[in-house]
Amino acid sequence: MRRPHATLAVLACLSLALPLAACDVRSTPPLEAPAEHALDSRPGPPLPEGAKIEKAGSTPPHRAKDEELKGSYRPDDKKAKDRVPDIMKRGRLIVGVDRSNNLMSYRDAATGDVRGFEVDIAREIARDIFGDPNKVDFRFVESSERVDALNAGTVDMIVRTMTISPEREREVAFSIPYMSTETRMLVLTSSGMKSIEDTAGKTLCGVGGSTALETIRAHAPKADILVTRSWGDCLMALQLNQVDGIVVDDALLSGMAAQDSYTSIVGEPLETENYGVAVRRPSKQHDTRPLLRQVNSTLERIRRDGTWSTIFNEWLGTYLEEPTLPAGKYIEEDAKS
Repeated sequence: MRRPHATLAVLACLSLALPLAACDVRSTPPLEAPAEHALDSRPGPPLPEGAKIEKAGSTPPHRAKDEELKGSYRPDDKKAKDRVPDIMKRGRLIVGVDRSNNLMSYRDAATGDVRGFEVDIAREIARDIFGDPNKVDFRFVESSERVDALNAGTVDMIVRTMTISPEREREVAFSIPYMSTETRMLVLTSSGMKSIEDTAGKTLCGVGGSTALETIRAHAPKADILVTRSWGDCLMALQLNQVDGIVVDDALLSGMAAQDSYTSIVGEPLETENYGVAVRRPSKQHDTRPLLRQVNSTLERIRRDGTWSTIFNEWLGTYLEEPTLPAGKYIEEDAKS
């Protein structure tokens, strides 16, 4: 009986139209088994670049809940040319946004345009400065780079899901809120998870530098945390079963749910978050108070004339009920300020 490897050799000779004598079947070495390799101790796709695992309970939550917000600067009766002459002279507004927060601020893969709820908010600010909503230069800024981008002067402002908090007011200055959200959890619908109480022994995802990390630490102390560089990385990790859930504001979760119909937003709200436009903190060298007055005049205008509701319904109305924005808190200033 001819051995299988010899039979294969004969067929190879015939397929090449060679005389059978030209192939010494007897000298064909037996097929060798593939070399053995050590098994990967972590099978499956690699974690997102730059991601790390924070073990459950290893970092205690910290949030100054009793500390009051400082507030923003009230609009005055000046025109844009008097408030922000340098921006007027430049001819465009430079705004830091995200490149992949679906529905909020993202680059449309089909057209290359930057689109979303926050993009339209920025365009309204430009409209009131220049009379043209398209005079905006959008710069993509990672979550962890927002404060540095402002302090370096590479952007005039950040409109990128930045939650107003006492801790952050020590780093940047905020406008009044342009969005109010509730923190919840996104899971694969097939997981059976219904609330944050189901997360003991699981892994949840959050972005480094986000307030969501503190929410996870406080409300899910028995869950590990995959800390990533972007919410897009969190969604991919969920789809690859590297995490069991994503905890963040429902506005961001809506964008993820729109991208993946196999996911669901579940559980009761864990926290209420308000987003503000962030600018560099005012100083003698960089007085950003007039810029904040300009931004706040736009935010008050779009609340008043219905533009805000139109923008919200276009981008988020399918997924969320329209929230009631909190009244803006303004700093009490004396006549010399």
